[in-house]
Amino acid sequence: MHWYVDVLKKYAVFSGRARRQEYWMFILFSVIVSIVLTIIDTVAGTSPVIASIYSLAVFLPSLGVAVRRLHDTDRSGWWLLIALVPFVGAIILLVFLASEGKPHENSHGPNPKLVPAH
Repeated sequence: MHWYVDVLKKYAVFSGRARRQEYWMFILFSVIVSIVLTIIDTVAGTSPVIASIYSLAVFLPSLGVAVRRLHDTDRSGWWLLIALVPFVGAIILLVFLASEGKPHENSHGPNPKLVPAH
């Protein structure tokens, strides 16, 4: 749960690096919340109002953590745009987001695995 809250605290932070665990735990929790809200929307007859509001609320944090995740692999955040390429773009982006971060300090900051939690 703290992975989700930590990303929300960095609401629109696009600098620095994010570990794989931080990114994927945020995505997992966000997908679960989206599914639950969609079910609530359907049952309440307000489909897709509540789920859409949630999606809009977490758009910037999702974008920020994805950019920081790419920074951890020593890539620019602009690589997110590769997802716009039909068929292969999303696959390439998925590989980038799932790959191991660089173990050394890069131009985006120190290795987040070695930085003590605060």
